[in-house]
Amino acid sequence: MESTAVWLITLGILSLVIVMDLMIAIARRNKETTITEAGIWTLIYVAAALAFGYFMNNWTTDPNSQKEFFAGWLTEYALSVDNIFVFVIILARFQIERTKQQLVLLLGIIIALVLRGGFIAAGSAILEKFSSAFFIFGAFLIFTAYKMFFEDSEEEEYKEDRIVTFLRSKGASTFTIALISLGFTDLIFALDSIPAIFGITRDPYIVVCANIFALMGLRQLYFLIQGLLQRLIFLSKGLSFILAFIGTKMIIEAFHGAGVHDILGLALPHITIEVSLGVILASLIVTGVASLTATRKDGTEIV
Repeated sequence: MESTAVWLITLGILSLVIVMDLMIAIARRNKETTITEAGIWTLIYVAAALAFGYFMNNWTTDPNSQKEFFAGWLTEYALSVDNIFVFVIILARFQIERTKQQLVLLLGIIIALVLRGGFIAAGSAILEKFSSAFFIFGAFLIFTAYKMFFEDSEEEEYKEDRIVTFLRSKGASTFTIALISLGFTDLIFALDSIPAIFGITRDPYIVVCANIFALMGLRQLYFLIQGLLQRLIFLSKGLSFILAFIGTKMIIEAFHGAGVHDILGLALPHITIEVSLGVILASLIVTGVASLTATRKDGTEIV
């Protein structure tokens, strides 16, 4: 387990980065974010995550920390891209000006980070006391994967819920409603992503850092791939496979933890972190290549 000093230093540095990003977003709240600018900042955040993962063995005691971080970060980052689909719908639904989008996105992400912190603490406490919760988390991920695989993304539509209706009745501005909608929408996505990363690692430090790095560059990523989203037609299928794989891995680990190492004469495998990282990376690559190959630049499918 990481020391208190490591926690404080890490969270302190990451908090400064988030504050800096917020200050930039406020200063540029009336300026449109260009593709070039979004691309540069996305590369910076991805490079920061890669550097953090590469050097983290210098201050962590678990030799698998590095691999667990990369597997967790990739999973969270991929699920965050799926979030962007909903972000596009919300911002279009409330007709938020493009010059104001970066501020509402960043503030929504900050709200999501705070709320996710509570989810992570609760999940860690549950798994620490009740190892059988892995059965529940694993089954939930497999169920989520099933729903995600068979859902029709074209039929998905953002619907105004009771919270939005209540805020409107209280005279809240469109900016405020969009901000709260983004924050709570991401929280809903956390119901999938938090159990998923706990299926990769049980270290709260890695879970927290992977989530922060996955969300920090989400604002810039939104502007970078906004026009590319319509071409990622197989993204939900790839993510559903990843969630199903992690869910199955959690259930197998739960059986091992309960002392059950074979079922009906079949030995239950031990899925290593190297295998998990390879499956996640391969799934994302295949999904991306297949999507881009099957669609034209305007997002229509190639017959």
